[in-house]
This record gives sequence, C-alpha cells and structure tokens, in this order.
Amino acid sequence: MRLGRYPLVIDPIIRKKRLTKVLMDGGSGLNILYIDTLNTMRIPQSELCLAGSPFHGVISGVQAYLIGQIDLPVTFGNRANFRSEVLTFEVVNFLGSYHAILGRPCYAKFMAIPSYTYLKLKMLGPNGVITVSSAFSHTFTCDQEHFELTTAVVNSSELPRLRESSTFLVLDCNKPTSSTAFRPLEETKVVGIDPIDPTKTVQIRTHLLAK
Repeated sequence: MRLGRYPLVIDPIIRKKRLTKVLMDGGSGLNILYIDTLNTMRIPQSELCLAGSPFHGVISGVQAYLIGQIDLPVTFGNRANFRSEVLTFEVVNFLGSYHAILGRPCYAKFMAIPSYTYLKLKMLGPNGVITVSSAFSHTFTCDQEHFELTTAVVNSSELPRLRESSTFLVLDCNKPTSSTAFRPLEETKVVGIDPIDPTKTVQIRTHLLAK
C-alpha cells in the first residue's frame, strides 16, 4: 500500500445528519454539497441563498455553475468532546461519489490538521484534542466509486460535445441529462498536438503571456 494514495474520508454530523462519505480536500477552496445530498437530508431548496461566482477545476477548460449557497452547522467528535462550526456550502447540480466535500475553509474554521499517513483528522475541542479516523477499507471503496464515476463520465457519448459546444453531460439525482451547469471558459481555443492524429487536441487560452 502506498502512503498518501487514498483520500481522507470522514463522517461528520451536518445539521443533525451523519454523512458517512465526506471528502476532506485540502486542495479545494470551497465546501461543496451535492443536490442529491441536500434532498436526502430533506433540506428544502428554498433555504438556498443566491449563488456566487462559478468555479473551475472540476473539468479542465470549463466552469461550473452553482444552484446556490447554504450555511449549515458541522460537528466533529462525540458527546464527551465535540466541536461545531457553521460552514458555507456551495450547492451543485451534478452527481459526485461523495456526499459532500470539505475544503480549506473547513480546515481554517476548525484549525484542523490532517494526517494522510494514518487517515486521521485532528482539531482542538473543549475537552482536549478531537481525533476523527477513517478506515483504509472505507477510503478504498470510496476511491473505487470515484474512479468508476469519473470513467463513466469520460466514456460518455456526451463528452466529445464538450469540446465543440457549451453542453456537458450532467448526472442529476435520478438520470443523466444535458445541462449548462458546466460551460467552457471564454477566450479559449482547441489546438492540435499530433500532426498525424487530428483527434488529439488540447484547449488553451487565446491570450497567453509572451514568455
């Protein structure tokens, strides 16, 4: 087993509901909640605030649009020693293999420290250090599910249209549908990288620095 290979997946309580597949992503600047998770938690969409700016990095060359934002209490620990903070979540309308993703805003709010060697998360609580653990078998299963979902999207018949139009395959709560939840970034162009195979291309900005 390669150390650091598997993600840190935890089970915090979010508004009185324990979510068993929450990814701790120190590389993300957002806390993300999927619409199917919101519906499963029976939180009405009327509680959502207006969405902020679209974000990038989910799919290369495209930007993702939000349904809205919501503030929810997040709790780590047990009855003897727990800590709760209110976090802002960006609610998205595409399917993920996790229930939610907690990014750097969560790390900062809780002043939490992750250990990807032992798959643990530590933070200071009212009665000492709170340690949140994740089993390697559970993270392995979550990683496999994420791989299968990503492979399904990449192999989808809708994906080639992403390079030609503003439509991307969106996996909704019930079935795949085409939507504008993803849109290509403006001022980009497709450039061939193989003179023999014209299908091998990359998408770059039209205005690059002269270096």
